[in-house]
Amino acid sequence: MFTKDSIAKVLAGSTVAALLTCGVSAAHADEIIKLGLSIPLSGAAANWGKGSEWLCNAAAKEVADAGGVKVGGKVYNYKCVAYDNKYNAAEGTKVAQTLLNRDGIRFIGGSLGTAPVKALQSLSEREGALHFTTAWGSSIKGPKFPLTFTIMNTVNEISFPLTRFVKETNPSIKTVSLLNPNDATGQETEALARKAWTAAGVQVISSDWYDRGTTEFQPIASKMAAAKADVIDLASTPPADSGVVFKELKVLGWKGVQAVQVGTGAEGIIATGGTAVDGTYMGAAMVFDSALTTPKQKKLNDAAKAAIGESLNSVQISFYDSVMALKAAMEASQSVDPKLVAAALPTVKFESFYGVSSGFGGKDVYGTPQQILIPVIVTQIKNGKLTEVRRIASEEMKQRK
Repeated sequence: MFTKDSIAKVLAGSTVAALLTCGVSAAHADEIIKLGLSIPLSGAAANWGKGSEWLCNAAAKEVADAGGVKVGGKVYNYKCVAYDNKYNAAEGTKVAQTLLNRDGIRFIGGSLGTAPVKALQSLSEREGALHFTTAWGSSIKGPKFPLTFTIMNTVNEISFPLTRFVKETNPSIKTVSLLNPNDATGQETEALARKAWTAAGVQVISSDWYDRGTTEFQPIASKMAAAKADVIDLASTPPADSGVVFKELKVLGWKGVQAVQVGTGAEGIIATGGTAVDGTYMGAAMVFDSALTTPKQKKLNDAAKAAIGESLNSVQISFYDSVMALKAAMEASQSVDPKLVAAALPTVKFESFYGVSSGFGGKDVYGTPQQILIPVIVTQIKNGKLTEVRRIASEEMKQRK
């Protein structure tokens, strides 16, 4: 049985242990920087979001294992905090309010979906939070948005090198037909794709639109086949829709060069298009069994496949790069103030997921250096398999010493 003295000693010891535990927890809490994520975790785009969260956590662990982020004599580590924006503006607004107002987060490690991103940006800029995003629209970049940085190649970075490569590889092509979803993303992509093909010496002879949610593509395919273009570029058309369109075109007897400028992977397009998509060029996919694949990339991709059921793509990879960019900028500025860190971002270099030195630029295009500078990877589906055919380095990054 316990005596009064033994009970007193136990209670005293427990009190000391509790105080020590609180002290340790407080110290660690001061050293943790939360990275907010506004991503789809349900619905059709859920795997994009789940893969993005997975890579954010993987990058945060990598930083911690390497000794953390050293600022002002203190060591910080990152914790990824994800909320489901369901890929729409209404939920994006709720997530923005939760991250910034309830959780008090001042660093957005990544955001997905143009509509929810705009909802988040309207608050993040006003609240002084640094915001990394994968959203493509040029309208979210520029001097009005000094705290927003794009962490993946957009159509501006992809279109021109991709179309040049396709023309060089197929020198006889002279004409192209375009197809895009009839929304803000499609309209912006169409305008740039038109300029890029023209600059490559290929004439745009038709440009068609369709509403998202369309399931019957035979009329559109018939119209495009009738134009008899040498190339059909589905530009910003999603993988599943692209597969259906190419399948319909093959049924109609159209033969030519196929491209999906913003294609992010082979699984979706092959699933709906089968052998009809063979030969298709894409500009936003990543291959993990090429000669340029590093052991680190393969290891991360194998682990991600086990966790989320598919290979990583350029959207998800961006959430790894944002963590590495943030670490570099914090250490360069020796600050955890979002505005000072943002000011340092255009000046730093960091090793991206792609295994090359990266940074931020794009001032000539956007008015401010807010665009990540990473390679454009041109892939092609060959015999039902995605193959890397060219890796085009960022010209601006190459010019940096």
